[in-house]
Amino acid sequence: MPFAMNSRAFKHGESIPVRHSCDGEDVSPELLWTDPPTGTRSFALIMDDPDAPRGTWVHWVLFNIPAAARGLPEGVSDADEQPDGGRHGENSWGRSGYGGPCPPSGTHRYFFKLYALDRTLDLAAQASTADLEAAMQGHILAQAELMGTYAH
Repeated sequence: MPFAMNSRAFKHGESIPVRHSCDGEDVSPELLWTDPPTGTRSFALIMDDPDAPRGTWVHWVLFNIPAAARGLPEGVSDADEQPDGGRHGENSWGRSGYGGPCPPSGTHRYFFKLYALDRTLDLAAQASTADLEAAMQGHILAQAELMGTYAH
């Protein structure tokens, strides 16, 4: 079975519920994934909006998610350091944690990209997306993606 991600909150290509946006409670949706490839030591997650007016806007960065995890619960804490060892990177607002869809106008696409990595990353919490992407180079075993839309 290929490495894949889904959510009970919305299906791929469908609208993300208001609850998970700036118009609602702005809590992260539950995410679930299938078994990763053999050799996976951790996961990294990047949620971004490539339709933002000034270029891709990063809404959520979380890395060093334990290899045993098969999902994230709804409403992940915004704390830099998670109880399971996961760490938040910095989003485009310059803070830790999830920032839900909040487009200035029109319908935007939001990509949740999950990477299965062959190691844990030696990065501090609040690492930038660029630092995370550089640290992942050569260590990505597989990638799963879930896309939802949102109109403000």
